[in-house]
Amino acid sequence: MRLIAILCAGLMAAAPAVAQERETLGFGRIFTNDFFGDNQDRWRSGSYAYSIVRGPEWQGRAPSTPGAILEYRLRTEIIAPSALNGAGSNDRPYVGTLSAGLHTHFESGGADVSLGVDLVAVGPQTGVADIQDWFHDVVSAPNVSNSVLTNQVANTVYPTALAEVSYPVIIRENASIRPFVEAQYGVENFIRVGADVLIGQTLQNDLWLRDSASGQLYTGVEGGQAGTGFVLGADYAVVSDSAYFPASFGTIAEDERFRARAGVHWRLGDNFSYFYGVTYLSEEYVGQTEGQIVGSLKLNFNF
Repeated sequence: MRLIAILCAGLMAAAPAVAQERETLGFGRIFTNDFFGDNQDRWRSGSYAYSIVRGPEWQGRAPSTPGAILEYRLRTEIIAPSALNGAGSNDRPYVGTLSAGLHTHFESGGADVSLGVDLVAVGPQTGVADIQDWFHDVVSAPNVSNSVLTNQVANTVYPTALAEVSYPVIIRENASIRPFVEAQYGVENFIRVGADVLIGQTLQNDLWLRDSASGQLYTGVEGGQAGTGFVLGADYAVVSDSAYFPASFGTIAEDERFRARAGVHWRLGDNFSYFYGVTYLSEEYVGQTEGQIVGSLKLNFNF
């Protein structure tokens, strides 16, 4: 908690120094759902993130001052058992999350650094389970059973600190590799290492954000160049604790996770861009029968 408080204070203290120069640079948004992957409506079932990025005029790389660029982030996620009712509905607790956070992005010694804090609310208080149940009624999909609703994680709010350091290395004029280290403390505690390869000149001057569920890179600020680009990535995490697996439920979290992903970005100038990616997620708990595949979408219109 002390670390999170210090990080919050640092972000807020850094902001006034550049506030007079700040403008809206872009909007980050990504929708991840297993409907676009293996279509099983289970486990990491769906999430949506939306960010507003503000700072001084974008020059193709983040400035060296922490707090010069601020990202205001909202996010929601559904994590479900294998089935919403009947057999398989008790293999892991249902989790609905809502979060709001503040992050900063800056360059240091050739590395891209991201630091931030989110308040992550979980449990029935979020209303996520009720919204999913209502939507499934509308589309005639399986409803969330009373037992699943009863056994979802309890109402709590977790202050969560997140830090990532990536080091972009130019392979050739239109390609780069970004090895990274990421650490989180709060709703889930983990350390993650991995790398992403960006292919295409259109992808080389953007501010990149990382989707929490899939690890897919998506843009918070686009460099403005039209074209097509491809992204490949993989990472490995060691997880020491997770609020998504309360001891009272009995399911034991795996202490290692692996993700592998690929995606394509297509841009038509400043006003239209599209992204689709697929990600393999390894098993998250002991006894999970297999990994899963989720898909991620981003569609931008600026008029």
